[in-house]
Amino acid sequence: ILSLLLGGCNWGHNGYNTGYQPEQPLPFSHKRHAGENKIPCLYCHTTVEISKHSPIPSLNICMNCHMLVATDKEPIKLLQKKYFAGESINWVKVHMLPDFTKFNHKRHVHRFSDPSDRFAACKKCHGDVDKMDRIKQVSSLSMGWCVDCHRNSTPQGPLNCSTCHN
Repeated sequence: ILSLLLGGCNWGHNGYNTGYQPEQPLPFSHKRHAGENKIPCLYCHTTVEISKHSPIPSLNICMNCHMLVATDKEPIKLLQKKYFAGESINWVKVHMLPDFTKFNHKRHVHRFSDPSDRFAACKKCHGDVDKMDRIKQVSSLSMGWCVDCHRNSTPQGPLNCSTCHN
């Protein structure tokens, strides 16, 4: 117990996983898609502006391009196979919060949107995803990290417990 008190705790995948970068079932480069090809986050994460949650894109969205683009590459062949079989891809979640915490993507996307930077709202928490070949968690997503942002934003974000906790 003393070592936990002195050395800190690692609570697993509950928001303190700075640097967490799991392998995915298919390689997916945000650097290629969002960076080089300049596809906006909202093209794939379609309901993030109107929903509490950011959706993992459906295969329908992938296939908008990959019916014709890069169809000779093995990962795209597997993507197409899953799509035509009516299956899904079991992506590994990277950014996780404890179950007792709520986070509203819609509010944050609208608050931090910047017309001159199409990734501004996403970068605030997710970092430079347009430069990542493989997504990783760049922020701790700890309560202290969130509270610091709320305190330092203009205007200040709400600081009452019920903002984030049920």
